Amino acid sequence: MTDATPAPASPPSRRARVRAPELIGKGGWLNTGEMSYTLADLRGRIVILDFWTFCCINCLHVLDELRELEEKHRDTVVIIGVHSPKFVHEAEHQSVVDAVERYGVHHPVLDDPELATWKQYAVRAWPTLVVIDPEGYVVAQHAGEGHAHAIAKLVEELEAEHAAKGTLRRGDGPYVPPEPVATGLRFPGKALVLPGGHFLVSDSTRHQLVELEADGETVVRRIGSGVRGSGPDSFSEPQGLALLPDGKVIVADTVNHALRTYDPVSGAVETVAGTGRQWWQGSPTEGPALEVDLSSPWDVAWWADRVWIAMAGVHQLWTYDPAAGTVAVAAGTTNEGLVDGPAAEAWFAQPSGLAAAGDRLWIADSETSALRYVERAGAGDSAGEGGGFEGGGFVIRTAVGSGLFDFGHRDGAAEQALLQHPLGVTALPDGSVAVSDTYNHALRRYDPATGEVTTLATDLREPSDAVLVGEDIVVVESARHRLTRLRLPDEAVKVEAVAHRTRREATEVAPGALTLNVVFTAPTGQKLDTRYGPSTRLLVSATPPELLAEGSGAGTDLHRELVLADGVTEGVLHVSAMAASCDDDPANEYPACHVHQQDWGVPVRVGDTGTSRLALVLAGLGA
Repeated sequence: MTDATPAPASPPSRRARVRAPELIGKGGWLNTGEMSYTLADLRGRIVILDFWTFCCINCLHVLDELRELEEKHRDTVVIIGVHSPKFVHEAEHQSVVDAVERYGVHHPVLDDPELATWKQYAVRAWPTLVVIDPEGYVVAQHAGEGHAHAIAKLVEELEAEHAAKGTLRRGDGPYVPPEPVATGLRFPGKALVLPGGHFLVSDSTRHQLVELEADGETVVRRIGSGVRGSGPDSFSEPQGLALLPDGKVIVADTVNHALRTYDPVSGAVETVAGTGRQWWQGSPTEGPALEVDLSSPWDVAWWADRVWIAMAGVHQLWTYDPAAGTVAVAAGTTNEGLVDGPAAEAWFAQPSGLAAAGDRLWIADSETSALRYVERAGAGDSAGEGGGFEGGGFVIRTAVGSGLFDFGHRDGAAEQALLQHPLGVTALPDGSVAVSDTYNHALRRYDPATGEVTTLATDLREPSDAVLVGEDIVVVESARHRLTRLRLPDEAVKVEAVAHRTRREATEVAPGALTLNVVFTAPTGQKLDTRYGPSTRLLVSATPPELLAEGSGAGTDLHRELVLADGVTEGVLHVSAMAASCDDDPANEYPACHVHQQDWGVPVRVGDTGTSRLALVLAGLGA
């Protein structure tokens, strides 16, 4: 189908028969005990390919969505993560090895640094899931999040169908867990200095907080059971930490989609915001803190009498007001990209680090490789609708960075400087800002007074945060599993400038009219429920905006006629689609509903031999 109306479900025996291409990856296999596999080796099993990259928050959401299915169908289903990098750092094999452990990936992973398998399967977006039946045929493709329920239903159908045919093979899968490594910390995320001089660190992979003595090494205590969970003694990949005025610590409990407080005096841990469910389009965006869903809060900071939240999962900033016990969106539209202006109109891309500094809140906006900030709207600014509370609205500005696809390591004037997926930001005493430039393995500095970017230190391994201690700066070296103390240098380190663009082939499109179809077929047993209005949404924009003469904006139809402007020969189409499907059971007054959503950034190049139709698969099988 090529519009918002799903086709009637076909019986299993009539599914499209598309032979699955072979699995190729120059980086080899992980989590298999050094064994390599072909599709022939997996014949008889239901194979789910998860095309992911470890920078992508949506990919991390899908990893969590698949955990239950993976456990329930372990004897019939083999999930294979096909790691397909966006950033140069992600193409390094050791970085993939680290990420597999960091995020608790308990299935085989094919390291495909050259995107060979990505191209064979014509994948266009991270994440994308492809289902292959026991006879080696592709039977479904899903882009984005929210598809676990549909895939679980499909797996049950395939199990029944191929058990009856005698083509289903049960047994242990190819997953072989790696040997555990003994270290005091394991992929720590963020840190802060407690009033007594000790450090508190989010030990993300071990699902704990760890208090260290002032030497940054000696463990005083561990907070949390060390087992992934949401109970009073459990965390799930915690990240950001911030001191509150009452002496408690606010914790971004990232995979639990919650904020917790930790009292260093009593040791008590309390959930103060979030329901434990992930926020989806259409969910409330403000209200009592314990009744509103959150989405992968990555960092927190106390600023302007609120806790500000880097809500990486939905590309926004939120606030939590402890006095009122409420949360609310403060900035961002949920669209992924780099757009400045009034807070309610700004675009972010996985904000992952926050630092309060006087009248500014600094932001490490990781997917745009950008350093940005929030400040109160001045006399010359339009604060727009919303985006503020007592005292007026806020505006978003960018200090360093230009968009989703440009990154590198280049110092100099901020307008041409480059970062690579920074995760942390630290305010320095002289008014400048230190940036944990994670994928460049460096600590960078931006000076607002001069507009210059310099490099303070290199040879750090995935720095994700830093805190000041006297005249020193203590860096969280996440991939070296330690805190590293550095003296703030008087002079910058000289580095050779490098610039990169994301390595994705552009789609050749014809000038003029371009038909856009987002393919969505409701899962078996479900339908688009329009009782209360449209259940689909489509938002289209472009970089540069001049690329589109017609067709930008929001609508409810998954079909859109676009017109490309004359004179613009290349750019990126930004397409965001959402569809909600509900159980198709007339007897059920309150059917269960499931949201499917994905954002695509499609590089295009205009030429006379290009296509006049662009199909993006949200769920189903495209042409």
